[in-house]
Amino acid sequence: MTAQTVPQTTRAERGGLRGNPWAVLVAIAFGVMMVALDGTIVAVANPAIGESLGASLAGLQWVTHGYLLGLAVFLITAGKLGDRFGYRNTYLVGVVGFVLSSVAIALSAGVAMLIAFRVLQGIFGALLMPAALGLLRSGFPPHKLGRAFGVFGSILGAATAGGPIVGGVLVGTFGWEAVFFVNVPVGAAALALGLWLLAPNRATDSGSRMDVPGIVLVSIAILALVWALVEAPTAGWTDPVTLASLAAALVFGAAFVLWERRPQEPLIPLGLFANPSISIGVVLMVLMAVSLMGSLFFVAFYLQGVLGMSPAQTGMQLLPMTALMALTSPVAGRVLDRVGARTPTTAGLLLAGAGMFLLSRLDTDTGTVYLSAAFVLLGTGLSLVMTGSTAAIVGNAPVRFAGVASAVQQAAMQLGGSLGTAVLGAVMSATIISTLPGHFAAAGLAEPASGELADMQSTIAQGGAVVPGGATAEVARAVTEASNLAFIDGLQWAFGIAAVLMLLAAGLSLFMRGGRPDGGEPVVHV
Repeated sequence: MTAQTVPQTTRAERGGLRGNPWAVLVAIAFGVMMVALDGTIVAVANPAIGESLGASLAGLQWVTHGYLLGLAVFLITAGKLGDRFGYRNTYLVGVVGFVLSSVAIALSAGVAMLIAFRVLQGIFGALLMPAALGLLRSGFPPHKLGRAFGVFGSILGAATAGGPIVGGVLVGTFGWEAVFFVNVPVGAAALALGLWLLAPNRATDSGSRMDVPGIVLVSIAILALVWALVEAPTAGWTDPVTLASLAAALVFGAAFVLWERRPQEPLIPLGLFANPSISIGVVLMVLMAVSLMGSLFFVAFYLQGVLGMSPAQTGMQLLPMTALMALTSPVAGRVLDRVGARTPTTAGLLLAGAGMFLLSRLDTDTGTVYLSAAFVLLGTGLSLVMTGSTAAIVGNAPVRFAGVASAVQQAAMQLGGSLGTAVLGAVMSATIISTLPGHFAAAGLAEPASGELADMQSTIAQGGAVVPGGATAEVARAVTEASNLAFIDGLQWAFGIAAVLMLLAAGLSLFMRGGRPDGGEPVVHV
């Protein structure tokens, strides 16, 4: 199979703004914002959801992971659908479905119902995101792709990091349901702009067939992997269900790779990964998401549970990260057009590593200036990494496979998010269990029995404390302080690991190609 040249729309076809590359970017901005926002807005709403619906830490993790699960499992298939049937129609269907599922979430009466609709929301988000990137990749010439990805990264980064701010204001003012109802006006704007500004639907790979066996194999592999990552912190990494899920992910993943080696109509042309920039970009996207999603999940509990901030104050404390992610990405895009992805990506990983190291030194009385400095480094670094990795993956893929390449980029980000909250959550839980008895003893309290530790760590991992009924104010204070110290122990270990991952990723990024994205070289099947 050889790469095809996709016919570009002419000025007459575009009819003014319609179909213009920058108008396309404006049109998809609201849809991209909506999906990215929902990836992190729940971080601030989680405490309120837990209190309102009586959810445990595991249940709250599923509120986050259910969304990521729907995204991750369906992304590759959605990318192929965009290539096969056109990005415009795929994008618009995703917008409508995302809004309707958001309303259903807000009206949920229990945790199980909420999680089910979060999964459905993730599926529609999977339709939307690769199609949006596919529209960019097919609409911009190669020498302007970096700038386009920079603006795209700015939107994605600002919305991702802005979730806690918006969520804090909405939860504090209207309740947790508002973080989902807000998608109604945003989605309406996305739909209206899409119908107005996006050119008529045109498939880039209309002659291909859907690889049904490949879809089944990769979907089961990703489902099993995410399931294991979600359940392992609660059930244990050696639990039979966890091991069985990991084994299933390995078996079906290997079967998928073997199946995709066929030259006829593969779901993911494996020749894409012969380009080192694409392969390394995928790994870097995973590591970036581990740091971003894992840190946001527990930072919200730290700010509210340990420091006692309100949801709105939590969002404002994260403002430096939000602002820097929004401001740095366009600059990174311009640099990408000149020197390629390697230099800004490496610099971003070093900055993010420094930010994570500062967060690994948090204490029970850390000041806001220190926190802001850490978030500035983290926001600047992660925006550079997100822009550079996206350009490396999507910019180096042939235009006809823009949807699949975009899906690979998004799948890497979502799997990294699940991996981050699962692994860092496991580190948090193990550290709390090992250090809590010592903190209780140091405070003059009776050490909790081994059977009590498992129940207590779930609450403590959310920044809370299990105070015995009828305890005096002095005992309650001592229990809270000891619990907070155990939480900090876990936080420091988790963020320290994330900092080391960023440094290792910086070394890997040096092996990326130094030039600009080549606009998509022909795919060699392997």
